[in-house]
Amino acid sequence: MKIRVGFGFDVHALVPDRALWMGGIQLEHTLGLLGHSDADVLIHALCDALLGAANLRDIGYHFPDTAGVYKDIDSKILLKDTMQLIREKGYELSNIDATICAERPKLNPHIPSMQQTLAEVMHVPVEDISIKATTTEKLGFTGREEGISAYATVLIIKA
Repeated sequence: MKIRVGFGFDVHALVPDRALWMGGIQLEHTLGLLGHSDADVLIHALCDALLGAANLRDIGYHFPDTAGVYKDIDSKILLKDTMQLIREKGYELSNIDATICAERPKLNPHIPSMQQTLAEVMHVPVEDISIKATTTEKLGFTGREEGISAYATVLIIKA
């Protein structure tokens, strides 16, 4: 059995007149994340972690923001395609440990919905997906509510 670890990070700016997507669900908020796709930082960090663990480069390589087909795309589609890529190499997800950094909105009430949504997209058990939320105590771009970031660590296994 071969075990591999991957790490992903993503950040997007908060702007008016955009929907806020996080972990595959839309959240009520006065601002949304700016990006070529729906800018779901959690899913983007997960995709990078999964691709990195399988030595498949990164999200920008597979889903470039210069390609019109990805304009405003639902990041759940990118995650589904990423899972297909790692499964084609013979890997399966063991677990995810992810952290979202945001001052607002409060994310803890939404974590179970995010876990359920991601589990359905990835075809894995909910208990294999850990999502945590934190603030940066009003420090940096996150603390000033200029953006949101996410970190993800994954473990994949090849039988």
